[in-house]
Amino acid sequence: MAGRGTVKPHSGFNANDDAEVLYKAMKGLGTDEAAILQLLTARSNAQRQEIKAAYKTLHGKDLVDNLKSELGGKFESLIVALMIPPIMYDVKCLRDAIKGAGTDEKVLVEILASRSPNEVSQIKSLYKREHNDDLEEDVCGDTGGHFQRMLVVLLQASRQQGIQEDLIQSDAQALFAAGEQKFGTDEGQFITILGNRSNAHLRKVFEEYRKLSGYEIEESIQRETSGTLQEVLLAVELTCFNFTFILQGAGTDDKTLIRIMASRSEVDMLDIRAEFRKRFATSLHKMIQGDTSGDYRKALLLLCGGDDA
Repeated sequence: MAGRGTVKPHSGFNANDDAEVLYKAMKGLGTDEAAILQLLTARSNAQRQEIKAAYKTLHGKDLVDNLKSELGGKFESLIVALMIPPIMYDVKCLRDAIKGAGTDEKVLVEILASRSPNEVSQIKSLYKREHNDDLEEDVCGDTGGHFQRMLVVLLQASRQQGIQEDLIQSDAQALFAAGEQKFGTDEGQFITILGNRSNAHLRKVFEEYRKLSGYEIEESIQRETSGTLQEVLLAVELTCFNFTFILQGAGTDDKTLIRIMASRSEVDMLDIRAEFRKRFATSLHKMIQGDTSGDYRKALLLLCGGDDA
């Protein structure tokens, strides 16, 4: 995955210089939004943390507080998201998903199914430290049934890494036997395999499954399961193919769009763009262009990093 992001560390980086540029952009009457968005979308998250520290040292003010008071709306939400360290941002999104009105299942799945075991472990301990609550208990308190079981599996942070060549065939056969070949569905088998294997491994299993059954795994999941379990299985399946499912309707769902663009721009945005182009009649760049406006749109397009027309 390394090197598949559109945002790279800025060469010749100087935190003090950047802090000054941002200070000037917000000083006095009016705010230079263009200067802010161009600078922050062209720095890595680690560099943004250094800028934040330099800003406080030079001016005795909190950069994020200043940005919040100078910017507004969706543009402010995106810029603030870019300023939060990645694991902290995951924790914030999970907390909001659980503690907000109703539970945002999509966020739980999207984060837990796409982070490495090491990241999931970090998320759990930071969640505990920040909120003095246990993430698994909070998730269990807000979900039920097979959906809950799947999330608990993902929360064990024990997904295998890499591809287990010797298991591809048997995993595909087990899924086939648990669904299409069976009257009723053995949901447990789906949960165990999709919850414990890496995304790279699952992509191979799904290819094998198609050869074996003549169906895409997606079709089988839709036929064999329902409700939130179906959602979580489809989400894991599609997370293997880089978040495209989430962005499908995200033009109108700005919270989702901000979350993906802020959290994946340094990780695998190039893959997300390629998969998006493959699945839809348009590019991610064009979708953003058509569905957003103003400085918010400009910042999103810079994070997107190019058009795959």
